[in-house]
Amino acid sequence: MKKSQFTESQILALLKEREAGVSVAQIMRKHGISKARYYNWKSKYGGASAAELKRLKELEAENAKLKRLYADLALENAAIRKSSPESPDHGRRHGAVGGSRLFKRPVVAGGV
Repeated sequence: MKKSQFTESQILALLKEREAGVSVAQIMRKHGISKARYYNWKSKYGGASAAELKRLKELEAENAKLKRLYADLALENAAIRKSSPESPDHGRRHGAVGGSRLFKRPVVAGGV
């Protein structure tokens, strides 16, 4: 992902200018940004402090790390289940003909 030319603290300062009474058009000209970028930043960073942004970045990094760990463990778990002899699908492909005897009807004497 492309790194922004503005840091979070610069974006917060830019948004605070608007709160101080500077018009959006003046902020756009002064900093060379588009109206869309200003309003995207406002929706993302509006009302946040620098400490909150730092905490948000830490949480996002931790979340990404946990997602990677989960994906690795899920792959490992699937490989272990596939190779385990106790596995119900060991040696069979999904959708194979001749399923389990648990679901077959018992033969009834008398031909019902």
